[in-house]
Amino acid sequence: MNQHLGHTHSGIAEPLTIPVEGMTCASCVRRVETGAAKLPGVKTSAVNFATKKLTVETGEGFDPQALEKAIHKLGYEVPAGAMEHALREAGRVVTTAPPEAAPHPNPLPVNGERGRGPRKGAVDEDGAAYPFSPSERGEGGGSRMRGSAADHAHHHHKSHSTHDHAHMHQGEEAALKRDLAIAFILTLPLFVLEMTGHAYEPFHHWLMGVIDPQTLYYLYFVLATAVIFWPGLRFFRKGLPALLRGHPEMNSLVAVGVAAAYGYSLVTTFAPGLLPETARYVYYEAATVIVTLILFGRLMEARATGRTGAAIEKLAGLQAKTARVERDGREIDVPTADVVPGDIVVIRPGERIPVDGTVLDGQSNIDESMISGEPIPVAKSAGATVIGGTVNTTGTLRFTAEKVGRDTMLASIIRMVEQAQGAKLPIQALVDRVTAWFVPAVIVLAIITFAVWYLVGPDPKITHALIAAVAVLIIACPCAMGLAVPVSIVVGGGRAAELGVLFRKGDALQGLADVSTVVVDKTGTVTKGRPELTDFITAEGFDEAETLAMVAAVEARSEHPIADAIVKAARARGLEAASAEDFSSVTGYGIRARVGGHEVAVGADRYMQKLGASVDTFADVAKRLGGEGKTPLYAAVDGKLAAIIAVADPLKPSSVEAVRALKAMGVEVVMVTGDNRRTAEAIAAQVGIHKVVAEVLPEGKVKAIHGLRADGRKLAFVGDGINDAPALAEADIGIAIGTGTDVAIESADVVLVGGELTGVVSAIAVSRATMKNIRQNLFWAFGYNVALIPVAAGVLYPVFGLTLSPMIGAGAMALSSVFVLGNALRLKTFSAEDHA
Repeated sequence: MNQHLGHTHSGIAEPLTIPVEGMTCASCVRRVETGAAKLPGVKTSAVNFATKKLTVETGEGFDPQALEKAIHKLGYEVPAGAMEHALREAGRVVTTAPPEAAPHPNPLPVNGERGRGPRKGAVDEDGAAYPFSPSERGEGGGSRMRGSAADHAHHHHKSHSTHDHAHMHQGEEAALKRDLAIAFILTLPLFVLEMTGHAYEPFHHWLMGVIDPQTLYYLYFVLATAVIFWPGLRFFRKGLPALLRGHPEMNSLVAVGVAAAYGYSLVTTFAPGLLPETARYVYYEAATVIVTLILFGRLMEARATGRTGAAIEKLAGLQAKTARVERDGREIDVPTADVVPGDIVVIRPGERIPVDGTVLDGQSNIDESMISGEPIPVAKSAGATVIGGTVNTTGTLRFTAEKVGRDTMLASIIRMVEQAQGAKLPIQALVDRVTAWFVPAVIVLAIITFAVWYLVGPDPKITHALIAAVAVLIIACPCAMGLAVPVSIVVGGGRAAELGVLFRKGDALQGLADVSTVVVDKTGTVTKGRPELTDFITAEGFDEAETLAMVAAVEARSEHPIADAIVKAARARGLEAASAEDFSSVTGYGIRARVGGHEVAVGADRYMQKLGASVDTFADVAKRLGGEGKTPLYAAVDGKLAAIIAVADPLKPSSVEAVRALKAMGVEVVMVTGDNRRTAEAIAAQVGIHKVVAEVLPEGKVKAIHGLRADGRKLAFVGDGINDAPALAEADIGIAIGTGTDVAIESADVVLVGGELTGVVSAIAVSRATMKNIRQNLFWAFGYNVALIPVAAGVLYPVFGLTLSPMIGAGAMALSSVFVLGNALRLKTFSAEDHA
């Protein structure tokens, strides 16, 4: 298993992902993105509304303090310490300053440019120390100090981040619960008294006989004022400043709508002489119910978006909290964050492996299902690789720690999932364009609605005008629009990770859904990528085990990969043989040696003929092997033909199933390989691939891709080797087998962690399901606004006499967001088999 999964190219700084508090709708998202993008050193900026996080790609001149200040100026906040944590997570370490250190006037240098920035040890105005001098920085913003325990403690990956994320959601939920409870308790008597009177006239007459109407208005005023300026104050604190800055957002719509209903009621209560007698109504209940319903919708959103990050929380939960290491001649338990490369780690049965490394001694079986998806534990002994987060099942192992903290495979996987979840899909551009003008347009529409009703509406005109204008403002809140795309990305990307599919680039999540052709490399993708003994058939009179042991003894003296495969097969069967003597190699023919008093020769058919041993006995077997793309070898013992042997790169067991599933999804599968045509076509026939491009160099694979998509079809390439990197980069979507080389993984858009071709089926299926989910969400979000805003404005009144109450509008708006969130959460139960 490759341990460098997800590492960036040298010289390229990782994006910064920063939580931003206070965003409540798609308009907020647009403002934060635009504000961040204007700053020097910010190449791109993208906000995920579902996770409430801003991701920026940075370059020369980037100043994190300037970014924080810009976000604050827009009316939003970066939580305390979040920027420093984001810098650490991106490999740009920030350490605590010593008390005596003097402040440094320059901003914190994180652009990664050599020769720029302050001296090592200087501190910024907030007391954060610069941990390295320019000469110690790589061009990608990385540090050469990673060997220290302190540095790795800073890099102890995502458990802290995930905890903070969960804690933030819990705090938000708690505040919303409290505010909703207060609003509900205070609104209930007002709503019951007013609405029951409207619905049941005898109750209205009874109430008017019990209490004076003016006194009742005073009671309503007290209750409504408490609701609006206590739990409802959040809408005014954020909405009015945004409105005054000329960038209105959802809170602005709510604040204006509630203020209009409340203000009109105040005039009726305290200065009724300003209104015609027929227009003296109060709408305190509308104002308070709007606040209560929107708080309810926000609480539902907070709960649902809190659950969207479950995949990352689950991954982070796989990290071991402590590690047992050998130091100063004894074993001690230390926090995993304190493990450094070179430490000797001891793992006992049932324990979770804390970091990545190589086994020194011991034997055990490791449950690697969290990485590979395979339920069968993998045998480990000296020289084997172990992965942090996997579970030791049987024996005791000692291994050398090699990758720790943010460099482990698990940390890389979490980073990839987070980056994909925070990505902007091309379809989001449509939503962004609409929401850029949506809220201002709604405010203008509300003003027009009020004016039209006031000029040509029925009496009392001002009352009808106010109700219609407030209804337009309230029902148009674009929460559902803002959530439609990102919440599906978060849930879909998380579910993909659980299935062993990692989207390194967010747009691949959308692009893969439209792929009509999948081009696969042969070696290491369709096949296992390493030669194995596939056939060993003995001639009459020879014992299979004894013959294989003798052949393996001879092959043990050879350095050829075929020889290694035969030796490994013999060992796997527990066969041991005497050592070979008088070994010699006959160029162009084969090898020979004396084993246990027997003369043993292994080679091609011409070698057997040279020795006088006819191979005609195995003519039918040799023909079958040739048809399977295998080149047969023969063994002779004491001059007699003893066995026919085939060593080949065998199919991965899942390849046939994967090709069948892809075809069932309407995807054409093509094999492109550098191997000879006969072998390639034989392998292709076994898995059901009918189109083969063979005997091509790496640049030939790129040329083949150009030819295959000449008709405009969208194409994905699946490979694992260095020679696949150009094709992975050239394809519309590059999919790397996770067990392959770093170069291939870095060139890909998608990584299949388990290394099986069935991962391609899961990747395409989850991509299609996510895009379908997004389209459903957008249809609901936009359709709801398109349908109900005109109704709120009163277009049905002239014909049907129907108007839309602002209270109903608030309820519908809240339900639209809940629907979008609930629909997206269905992806958590997605199964590739159901969509293949």
